[in-house]
Amino acid sequence: MKRLAAALTAALLALPASAQEQATQGTAAVLRALDKVNGHSLDAEIAIGGSAEMFGLLVTVRDCRYPADNPTGDAFAYLSVQDPKNGAEHFQGWMIASSPALNALDHNRYDVWVIRCKSS
Repeated sequence: MKRLAAALTAALLALPASAQEQATQGTAAVLRALDKVNGHSLDAEIAIGGSAEMFGLLVTVRDCRYPADNPTGDAFAYLSVQDPKNGAEHFQGWMIASSPALNALDHNRYDVWVIRCKSS
């Protein structure tokens, strides 16, 4: 799965600039977390550079972008997900709102995914 994400990223970066859609940076990301054991979900709005605890995981948003000509279009965010107790990193990388399984958090109990970016 990580190889697929890396190959997709490399292919997109190889496109000429005119073929790439321009992205705008948001001010925050709206994320959803799911506890797969009891089915509870939690939404959080986290500012760029900020962190929040979601079901015992520390989620940090490093960047959130969306298409410049379509603010309601597909958002993608660079996230870091850690266990605050021991500092173990469960995920670091880009997540795409429309394809959360493409580059997903690998945790036995919790899922976290991007819903959208917030703009000023």
